[in-house]
Amino acid sequence: MEDNYLTVALGKGRLAKQSMTLFEKIGISCDEMRDKETRKLIFVNEEQKIRFFLAKSPDVPTYVEYGAADIGIVGEDTILEEARNIYEVLDLGFGKCRMCVCGPQPAKELLSGGQLLRVASKYPRIAKDYFYNKKHQTVEIIKLNGSIELAPIVGLSEVIVDIVETGSTLKENGLVVLEEVAPLSARVVVNQVSMKMNNERITGLIRELKEVL
Repeated sequence: MEDNYLTVALGKGRLAKQSMTLFEKIGISCDEMRDKETRKLIFVNEEQKIRFFLAKSPDVPTYVEYGAADIGIVGEDTILEEARNIYEVLDLGFGKCRMCVCGPQPAKELLSGGQLLRVASKYPRIAKDYFYNKKHQTVEIIKLNGSIELAPIVGLSEVIVDIVETGSTLKENGLVVLEEVAPLSARVVVNQVSMKMNNERITGLIRELKEVL
């Protein structure tokens, strides 16, 4: 942020590829990023004074909050789970899916009852916010990192909170979507100081991205 480069943090993988396709549509490219063999993490377009770096998705909001990146592109699930002090400025519309409460069909009635529920999730903050602040239901949140679908099958939890794209994994494991928590897609986030100090350039970039969506 101290130099005249605009720094953009991208979530690694498919998200970064889709983001770069979008940047290319507005005339910002970075040929180095196309090299599949590269081990580089930072890519610079000297002509347009813009640098991109690749990070693990959960880290993108942190880089943006602390000003190591002016702009970040990351999924809404990560933004909600990390709850960083950043501006969310644009829904890019790709990477669409849903955050849902899932479980075996009979668990549906437990969601309206007053009894204590056990909820397994990779997203404990999102799960807690949904049950405590939106449903006003007391639950025990169990953080897991792997195949969340396993939890209700082996009796670790009654339900899970997880990302659903097609629902085929749920179906294969005898689970269904019981409630939708939030729609998800890729979003553009901006550092609060950068938005003030570099407002013209950042809002111009966002405007251009909006036009090609």
